[in-house]
Amino acid sequence: MKKPPYLPTIFLFCIVFAACILPASSQAAKPPPQSGQALYSQACAACHGADGTGVPSEKLGFNVPVPDFSDCNFASREANLDWMYVAVVGGPARGFSRLMPSFGEALSKQQIERILDYIRSFCKNKNWPRGELNLPRPLVTTKAYPEDELVLSTSVNTEGLDVITSEIIYEQRFGFRNQFELVVPFGWRENDENGGTEWTSNLGDIGLGVKRVVYHSLEKGSILSVGGEILLATGDEEEGFGSGSTVFEPYIAYGQILPAGFFAQFQVGAGLPYDDDEANEEAFWRAAFGKAIYVGEYGRRWSPMVEILGSRELVSEADTNWDIVPQLQVTLNHRQHVRLCAGARIPLNDTDTRETVYMVYLLWDWFDGPFIAGW
Repeated sequence: MKKPPYLPTIFLFCIVFAACILPASSQAAKPPPQSGQALYSQACAACHGADGTGVPSEKLGFNVPVPDFSDCNFASREANLDWMYVAVVGGPARGFSRLMPSFGEALSKQQIERILDYIRSFCKNKNWPRGELNLPRPLVTTKAYPEDELVLSTSVNTEGLDVITSEIIYEQRFGFRNQFELVVPFGWRENDENGGTEWTSNLGDIGLGVKRVVYHSLEKGSILSVGGEILLATGDEEEGFGSGSTVFEPYIAYGQILPAGFFAQFQVGAGLPYDDDEANEEAFWRAAFGKAIYVGEYGRRWSPMVEILGSRELVSEADTNWDIVPQLQVTLNHRQHVRLCAGARIPLNDTDTRETVYMVYLLWDWFDGPFIAGW
């Protein structure tokens, strides 16, 4: 039986349709990637609310408070990296409740990033600096980011007669760009009077300071602040714990995020005594460079840093003093709001008259919870 002459034409048409039309149709039929809003509604809104303010406890059935993402004072402080870790691994990863589940297997990293972008939209006031700009605190250089912290800082000079000086530093934010600071210094000095060695303790010059952010940009990774501190003449000048005069210290502080986890911080300022007969005017400049290194992708953070410090009294023929301060900061607990930093201030010139000082501080970011929480 002879085949109809039109069959090859029909067969060829089917091949072309299958090869060209059907793939294009199936490609067009694929759903577009879900938006951050849609993903949030599916995965987060049941507890955190459609508007991010959190569902009331009586409706949720548990008493653990749910964060309010629309509260800029809370939401702006947290870096995306911290929220990403909690979303991927669950609440206990940062010392929070186990009621916050892990979404690491249910959602991809890209989907969680879209959710975080949407969560950021709940804070309507963009004047609050983002938490990514909160760079690790150096031992000497003042950072630009306003903080809620309590810091115990200690310096030890073991060359010659021992001297231990400490400071309790209380910092509190007010408004979206401002910070108040109270510094209470105290210390102990070894004396060799009367043929023996004894220790004396003294209060230093108490400091009151304010700081204000004048510029910040997450896109550029930059933050700039101006501030000032008044050091009251409460210390004993003869024992080396005071300047003998009230001193005003204005300064400018700048922080910059760099690629690959590196960062830089700078500070310039001056010390202006009220009584020129007791103390000389001084200019100082400081720079800190470091890198944030995480254990795993989101775990404990180690931040090696090095500071270069310069200062000069504003009198004729005065020397410029240079110091280098290698140091290491580490987060101590899961929540990472308790940190330890240790290093040494090493003179680079005039080493005959200036000695190496060992420095350490313990920092508690009290806004993130009690000291004992999150371990």
